Amino acid sequence: MSTLAEGISYYPDHFDRPAQEALVDAIRDVVRVAPLFVPVMPRTGKPMHVRMSNCGQLGWVTDKDNGYRYQPTHPQTGRAWPPIPPALLQLWDDVAGFDAPPEACLINFYGDSAKMGLHQDRDEQEFAAPVVSVSLGDDCLFRIGGTERGGPTQSMRLRSGDVIVLGGPSRLRYHGVDRIYPASSTLLKDGGRINLTLRRVSNASI
Repeated sequence: MSTLAEGISYYPDHFDRPAQEALVDAIRDVVRVAPLFVPVMPRTGKPMHVRMSNCGQLGWVTDKDNGYRYQPTHPQTGRAWPPIPPALLQLWDDVAGFDAPPEACLINFYGDSAKMGLHQDRDEQEFAAPVVSVSLGDDCLFRIGGTERGGPTQSMRLRSGDVIVLGGPSRLRYHGVDRIYPASSTLLKDGGRINLTLRRVSNASI
């Protein structure tokens, strides 16, 4: 584990290849129940570059009319999200440093040309809990800035099995994915990248 800045912990190769394969199988099981969908931006309805799903008590969704939010059901099927796989709950226990469990795990699938603009994860009530992020599949160029938009940024290449934690004073840092490096991993049969982000949504002290 290395510390990139106060509140940012980086765990390269945290999951070895067998553990990565097991995680991919677990996520496939989730997606069979909660299929991937294309989220759209509030107001404009512009589709995002990623396809996504969720697991846990709550899932993050967005649409043109109601914007960013968490809800307990899939926006297309109306079914409850599947539970978070045990390996991810164990990861939270190992690296989050937060007593209450995560309530949501976002599943973002990036194709070869997908990216994610700089943004803050601020739709949660509980900012004392970190965001724990897992990379699976092709490498990506991850960019992180400060807590104010427009400040200086730094970039790093995240590889399959890497884990990064944003917490403490870095919990609300802007971050995003500038590009995917196609064919940099053999984990996913058809290529691409899966990003899993564990989050505590509601206030743990209530």
